[in-house]
Amino acid sequence: MIDSTNICLSCGLCCDGTLVGFVQLSHEELPAIRELMDIEEASSDGVFIQPCEKYCNGCTIYSDRPKQCAAYNCELLESVLRKELDYTLAIEIIDVAKQRKSAIEEKLALLQIELQSQSFYFKMSELKKLYQNNEHELSSTPEFKDLIADIKQLDNLLSEKFGVKIF
Repeated sequence: MIDSTNICLSCGLCCDGTLVGFVQLSHEELPAIRELMDIEEASSDGVFIQPCEKYCNGCTIYSDRPKQCAAYNCELLESVLRKELDYTLAIEIIDVAKQRKSAIEEKLALLQIELQSQSFYFKMSELKKLYQNNEHELSSTPEFKDLIADIKQLDNLLSEKFGVKIF
């Protein structure tokens, strides 16, 4: 039997900033995590913005990852755990999501749309605001409309299969 955590390790969409924008750290885990990575501290807790610096085609601190990371199960993983979704199909869905995300990032680069966030999750929030307020000079171009269509397609996939909306 294939271990369901392999889906997480081969996916990484929560670690790379696609599904999750930030990770909150508790006061108790702060010292240990601080030794592993750079974090921003706010009062007695800490936070880091995705993408996680310890993610490189897989989590490099998986056994020592923060509690929020360990507790997070996307709907795709839950479906596999409930045996409603086959492992192979889950991997195919992950691949489609990654391909769509990559295509969106390429279009963003081609359109030279500069966004403030490093996190894909927060970039989509920025783009949504530009789109809703018609604030970007390219907003009326076919290329921008094509980009928005691609984002909506990815958002539908993430919402339906992973239980997360990004746009």
